[in-house]
Amino acid sequence: MPIKGLTWRWVVSFLSIALAIIMISIAAITTTTNGYITDSIRQTLKSRSDEVVNIFSHYGYENASEFSMVARDYIENFPDKDMMEVMAINRSGRVLVSSTGFEPDQTQAKPDYDNALLAADGYADWIGKSSNGETVMAITRVFRNSDGNIIGSIRYIVSMERAVRQMYNIMLLLIGVGLSILVLLTVSSTLFLRSILTPVRQISGSAKKIARGDFNVRVKKKRDDEIGQLCDTINDMAAELQNSEQMKNDFISSVSHELRTPLTAIKGWAETLQSGDLPPDMFNRGMGVIIHESERLSGLVEELLDFSRMQNGRMVFNMEKMDVLAELGEAVYTFKERALREEKYLLYDEPETISPIRGDANRLRQVFINIIDNAMKYTQKGGTVRVTISELYTNVHVVISDNGTGIPAEHLPNVKRKFYKANQQVRGSGIGLAVSDEIVQVHGGLLEVESTEGEGTAVTITLPVLPKEVEKD
Repeated sequence: MPIKGLTWRWVVSFLSIALAIIMISIAAITTTTNGYITDSIRQTLKSRSDEVVNIFSHYGYENASEFSMVARDYIENFPDKDMMEVMAINRSGRVLVSSTGFEPDQTQAKPDYDNALLAADGYADWIGKSSNGETVMAITRVFRNSDGNIIGSIRYIVSMERAVRQMYNIMLLLIGVGLSILVLLTVSSTLFLRSILTPVRQISGSAKKIARGDFNVRVKKKRDDEIGQLCDTINDMAAELQNSEQMKNDFISSVSHELRTPLTAIKGWAETLQSGDLPPDMFNRGMGVIIHESERLSGLVEELLDFSRMQNGRMVFNMEKMDVLAELGEAVYTFKERALREEKYLLYDEPETISPIRGDANRLRQVFINIIDNAMKYTQKGGTVRVTISELYTNVHVVISDNGTGIPAEHLPNVKRKFYKANQQVRGSGIGLAVSDEIVQVHGGLLEVESTEGEGTAVTITLPVLPKEVEKD
């Protein structure tokens, strides 16, 4: 695993948290268990001391000698000598007898005995080291006569070494379990991360190929989860880029053809005119072709410049109160002669008045010209292009329709996309409709295309009218 890799960082951070949780858990369990064992031993010893109180009360005692006699008898018959030591202590603190049978160590410290002398109930316990270094627990029960005078004590001592070993074994067991859990978590998290990172690396490799221009690459989808969705997204992006690249290449080819055709005509007639004496009618015809093709080139270049401005967000609009009826009429008039020349019908239903709108007159006229030009291009000889304008509520509706070839249903959703051409056989750059749609949107309007293949196309441009209070200003 690379140190800077996601797997390494995940495992280190995950293991740090898991290790901290396991250590805290082990400490908590160990402390709780140790407390439980210690309390259990303490309760056992206390039960013994309570038991001896009952025994001594049965025999009765009033002085030290009576206590000593009963204590010796109790210790000699004590049943759990192999588990704990029990000793009798006289009122001066000297050990009288011990269940071990050995001479008791009179110098050994007895903190529990000292505390029991001071306690109201005559009871105290202590955990510490014995004279031989062994960890023990001791409790002392002090006995008093009816006058309240101390006549002796019984002390129980039990080794804690076994409990310490048990705690040590439990701690080792917990550490082993914790390490096992840590290993399992490490393995499972590593495998889980690999199930994520392996396809991510494949996606990264595919993305690099896409960035280098290989749009045919696809990422293999293995699971229907978030990673699978990412694979689908990458594949969709590659397909989209592939389509865009194809459209761009078609656009370049189309524009090259659009530029070459008028340039060839201009060059040919320029060379013909340069050759010398020509009849006036031929001279005028040649000049007309040159002027017409130059205008065509100028329009194409302007369209390309508008597209570039639109892409860079630098298209400038001079928004002001305008008469949309006048601009639409001028656009229709531009195509009158062409319609006659191409033997097509261009019909314009012009109303008397239309409310003014707020917009850029030149840009909207450009939109109308672009849409009418498309309608003329896709209308066959003898066909009809109809232009209507109407006002409904707060909107102006301009409809430019034709009975031409129409647009196939599979191409209709994409006709407003840049570089897209439904029919590669018809001249045009494929960006005119995209530019027109952008202009209409800037005006707060909507450009909609409806078409049926073989029947014709209708383009509806909806523009908001100027509010009455603004119109009066």
